[in-house]
Amino acid sequence: MRPRITYASLLLLTTTLVAPAALAQGGAQGAPATSSTPAGTSADPVQQGGVVSVPGDVPQDQAEVSAPGVDTSAGEDIVVVGRNIPNVVRSTAQVVSVLSAADIARTGEGDIAGALTRVTGLSVVGNGYVFVRGLGDRYSSALLNGSPLPSPEPLRRTVPLDIFPTSIVGSALVQKTYSANYPGEFGGGVINLTTKAIPEENFITGGASIAIDTETTGRLGYTYYGSPSDWLGYDSGERRVPGFVKAAVLGDGIITPAQVGQLSNARTTLLQRNTDIPASASGDLSIGLIGDLGGVRLGMVASGNYGNTWRTRDSRQQDTISNDGALRNDFATVITDNRIVLNGLLGFGAEFGENRIRWTNVYIHDTLKQGRASAATLYTNSSGLPLFQQNTSFFERQLIETQLVGEFKPTDRLSIDLRGAYANSKRNSPYEREFQYDCNNTLHTVVDVPTGGDAGVRCPGVWQASNSFGAFGTVAFSELNEDLYSGQADVTYKLDTARPVSLSGGYYYSDSQRTSTRLPFTYQTVGGGAIPFPCNLFRPDYLLSPDVINGCPAALTGTAATNAVQLRFSPGQNGSYSYDALLRIHAGYVQGEAELLDGVRAVVGVRFETARQTVTPIGQTGTNLNNDYWLPAATVTWNFAQDMQLRLSGAKTIARPQFRELAPQAYRDFESDRLFFGNPRLRDSTLYNLEARYEWFFARDQRITAAGFWKRIERPIEQVGFFPTPDARLQTGFTYLPKAVLWGGEVEFQKYVPLDFIGAGLAGKRAVVIANYTYTQSKITADDSCVPGVLEGTQLGSCPANFAPASLLFRDGAPLTGQSDHLVNLQLGYEDQDNGTQVTALFNYASERVTNRGPSLLGGTGFQPDIYERPGIRLDLVARQSAEFLGRKIEIKAEGRNLTGTRYQEFQTFANGNRVSINSYRLGRVFSLGASVTF
Repeated sequence: MRPRITYASLLLLTTTLVAPAALAQGGAQGAPATSSTPAGTSADPVQQGGVVSVPGDVPQDQAEVSAPGVDTSAGEDIVVVGRNIPNVVRSTAQVVSVLSAADIARTGEGDIAGALTRVTGLSVVGNGYVFVRGLGDRYSSALLNGSPLPSPEPLRRTVPLDIFPTSIVGSALVQKTYSANYPGEFGGGVINLTTKAIPEENFITGGASIAIDTETTGRLGYTYYGSPSDWLGYDSGERRVPGFVKAAVLGDGIITPAQVGQLSNARTTLLQRNTDIPASASGDLSIGLIGDLGGVRLGMVASGNYGNTWRTRDSRQQDTISNDGALRNDFATVITDNRIVLNGLLGFGAEFGENRIRWTNVYIHDTLKQGRASAATLYTNSSGLPLFQQNTSFFERQLIETQLVGEFKPTDRLSIDLRGAYANSKRNSPYEREFQYDCNNTLHTVVDVPTGGDAGVRCPGVWQASNSFGAFGTVAFSELNEDLYSGQADVTYKLDTARPVSLSGGYYYSDSQRTSTRLPFTYQTVGGGAIPFPCNLFRPDYLLSPDVINGCPAALTGTAATNAVQLRFSPGQNGSYSYDALLRIHAGYVQGEAELLDGVRAVVGVRFETARQTVTPIGQTGTNLNNDYWLPAATVTWNFAQDMQLRLSGAKTIARPQFRELAPQAYRDFESDRLFFGNPRLRDSTLYNLEARYEWFFARDQRITAAGFWKRIERPIEQVGFFPTPDARLQTGFTYLPKAVLWGGEVEFQKYVPLDFIGAGLAGKRAVVIANYTYTQSKITADDSCVPGVLEGTQLGSCPANFAPASLLFRDGAPLTGQSDHLVNLQLGYEDQDNGTQVTALFNYASERVTNRGPSLLGGTGFQPDIYERPGIRLDLVARQSAEFLGRKIEIKAEGRNLTGTRYQEFQTFANGNRVSINSYRLGRVFSLGASVTF
């Protein structure tokens, strides 16, 4: 049985590394292992027989590692000079960063996406999507215990990491250099989350917390009732979609008045002003069991978490269609999100001898209930009087995964890993409703209630539902289902040679199949118009009351038959209402690691990957990609001085377009509050990656690192703003550019400072300083090469239909979307291990970055400035205190988030100085207090 130690428990049982490990640092004939001394002590190492030994040292802990194609003992004879290089770094020739359970706890974050922002070169954009060195989530992959995950978000193939609470994650590993035993889709890096499996001891832990948001709690928001079980994140049946909704699409597209009356009405329609939004709360419970049965060690970990959070955004949303920034739309919008997350983990593990079997099951249910009110006086074709829109939505996401992993060691030289997983993700959004009212000031009545915020727009009359500026009411029903099957078999063999040499190889298979449907309908009378006066003055639930549905009884025009309300299927600019998608990958790799000279080792491998990717939409152009790739990778590590290493790496990788980037179907992203639309003409991107990295571990768990990196990307896929019609609001589409390059550098510093030099009262206490900085530059090439147009039917220059010269659509030399020039993370902490006290201040800064390429001008030639986001400066404070109470371990945690009150800003700046606020709002300061008890 392999030894289990404290640091190993942080990595847990399925941490994914990428090269044969060099965990025990000893000589070939069983010489003593390289050792470590505690931070702050010093001892002169003595070189004996190629092995470093330090008098009085305690042997360095061996970290338990599990990964495809990795044998944790394959590199045990490699000589490493230095006692402070941690096991996780010794065990791989690749560039890795690991957040252990202790690191995650120090950040105090509730989800793993927030914790990862503390890793050098990482930033989180939108709702939990991690960017590595400025490359978007399409260039990064997320794995759970080494197996791929499907995304419950239709806009992404990668999973949003904010749905993983830190309570179920034991460690998070980020690898920034590619090796052949990983999937070939690798640009910025791979993020492997390791869930908890076998505990160190039996335990039961329960906790709860409460949080207030200064921009949300007790403030104005917009909410609606929904169903009685919405507080759990599940619909009780109120939003059940009748069969006649889907049947209408296959027939004449009409849902009759009698059927309209059967749909959910007031509970999912009536948006109400709420001036007392409640505080957020969460609770969790974890159980761990461990025992021995004969020679088998058995363990189980079960955890559950419930979170109910509220957030209100009082935002300004503007757009322009001109080249000088003259405003066309200027909306004041208030969005209230009630997010309910339920998740669970159930893991079983067994260890016998040098073999391990583990079965992990994860369930995550993430629901967003959203109310939205938006008003403007300046809007497209404005009458000069205000316009009001209201939306109610219920986005329900679910992820289920079950994994089985077997790691076997038949002999000392041979290791075999077998992995299989099934995952299912769903996203259901029934009753996405919108109603639109314009202001009527001719009735000698004034309803003096502001809309769109406390200082919102007021109507000098009454609101009426009409079709003057589009349909008065719409409703959409959408659902997505994706199944992902994956399997991998890896073999590693250590050769019997004078110098350590190991060979590994494996086969990988994944099959992802998605079905997505979005059925948009428009409310109209049987006669084809809007609801007549005076019924058009009613609020939305009265507009859909039986009396009005069957024909407004007080109408001054028309008849009951012609005034009856029906639903008409209207895909319009929404594209295909349904699509099927497939991504099937077969891959194999071979990889070798060898100690070339004392202190020099190399990992060289090549991966062959063949894939078929299809998107088959109804009534629209589809996609069929069949591509094969040879993907070489090599990394050399030189341990040239005590506790110092230099790494050089080069690789070729790919990035495939995501299903939603390909699917010509409209989709509203609730985070950016914008419609997205796919492009079926996208192609795979190819990346060439180079990196050099210096590492100095000057004391135990303390380090200085510096790295430089360069990447060339062929056909990088970019988000592009566009207007589907002259009257439409700004939307986001996709295209690719001829090429782009990205380069930069990063530095990291971690230091613990004992405070006993100040006085005897501070013995056992220490200060913690962790800092990292990443500088990144990128440039796109926009020449005369033909690239896909965002709009169907685009044709410019001498390019074929639906293509245009890149130079006519984009600015040559602009940065890639999502790339910040500067990323800064700083942690300053105080730790008192004797008294269980920990206080950490966390500073984060990200400079401006492009979110969308600027939309083309409506004339077809020229384009607006790019759309930028300004993340700005963020300061958090986390304090934790542990204590014993009645024989139980109690932990109290207090947090202050966004203490700087940084605003969210997304904008365009024009040459004449005009600024258009695409989406901007205040972010609240969040204060929380929580407690947990362990039995």
